[in-house]
Amino acid sequence: MITLYDFPRAPSPRRARVFLAEKGVAHETVIVDLATREQLGEAFRAINPQCTVPALKLDDGTVLTDNAGINAYLEAAFPDPPLMGTSPLEKAEVASWNARIELDGFFGVAEALRNSAPAMKDRALTGPVNYPQIPELAERGLARLHHFFATLDAHLADRDYVATGRFTLADISAVIVTDFARVVKVKPTEDHPNIARWRERMAERPSFSL
Repeated sequence: MITLYDFPRAPSPRRARVFLAEKGVAHETVIVDLATREQLGEAFRAINPQCTVPALKLDDGTVLTDNAGINAYLEAAFPDPPLMGTSPLEKAEVASWNARIELDGFFGVAEALRNSAPAMKDRALTGPVNYPQIPELAERGLARLHHFFATLDAHLADRDYVATGRFTLADISAVIVTDFARVVKVKPTEDHPNIARWRERMAERPSFSL
């Protein structure tokens, strides 16, 4: 059976959990405790040398070590329901919005958090190599995040979903970064009514309770 290496409080493995749930793919779960830096230990390095979660171990022993690979595999292996578009234009739209969400949303939060939190001293980037914090990048991350929310709210003004006319990977990523932003004390406000409306709609999906 497929095995997901997970940590419940982290946003990146949550993306994989939601994607798996929406696809209805049965899997086992192994918790990797990021709080104790278990991901840096030799046992997990042997599974994923990148020292990150999620990682997805397939039936044949292959390990996919990031969300990009996990999503691509699951979409191809379990095509229904489609979460990454069906037509060439839909695929492009989902890919474009997902990239934008990662660049300005996730990276914005990560810059703000990992370059300011005392617990992340010398861990400004994920992975096996230690990097020092740069306080100025924390400020830039917050600026990127605020701009991202303004852009997303404007985009959702006359839409029920982020990309295409139905639920896709772009909605999964956008929900999780919207929730994750609270860790740096940023969240949509009354200035973002379209995000609030859309997030309420997304909350109706059972996968987001995972």
